[in-house]
Amino acid sequence: MDLWDQIAALCLGLGLASACGFRAFLPPLIVGIFSRAELLTLGESWQWFSSDWAIALFATAGLFEICAYFIPWLDNVLDTIATPSAIIAGTILTCASLDGINPPLQWILALIAGVGLTGSVQLSTVLIRGLSTVTTGGIGNPIVTLLEDCMSILLTILATFLPIIAVVITVIMFLFMRQFIKRLRRKKKLESY
Repeated sequence: MDLWDQIAALCLGLGLASACGFRAFLPPLIVGIFSRAELLTLGESWQWFSSDWAIALFATAGLFEICAYFIPWLDNVLDTIATPSAIIAGTILTCASLDGINPPLQWILALIAGVGLTGSVQLSTVLIRGLSTVTTGGIGNPIVTLLEDCMSILLTILATFLPIIAVVITVIMFLFMRQFIKRLRRKKKLESY
């Protein structure tokens, strides 16, 4: 694997890790489908993503996850389960994307992306949803959920076909989420006076 391939693989992993921060099961489902359709090549040890049982499991879990997040208050409860699931999914997908590099380095980078990046995105969404619950009484939560679903799908597709663009969008997304959180906090403080 030459340097350019390693950079592309790392960008793929970072894009998939961010996508898992929004939804834990949609990115593995899409990766499995893309692998099955031969749009994405996974290493031999990661071929199980495209197996019938894995796709069925990810599809079932993904459908449950999407539906549950559209129910205000249940979405906040689900975050306690979704956060560790997202971190595990982000770590595994990053590791799968880095297949072919030195194994200890592969797992170190996967853990950094999974815990650091996926965890940061997931915790940001938890905070945004919590602030949305407080400021709108949960009425705004389905809109937040829809945006999270779209970002998860978009980042997974971009990471697969345009990995560097996925990383750029991840950086822009973090800047936007930071501003959005600040705005919601200010609104909450004004309402409390």
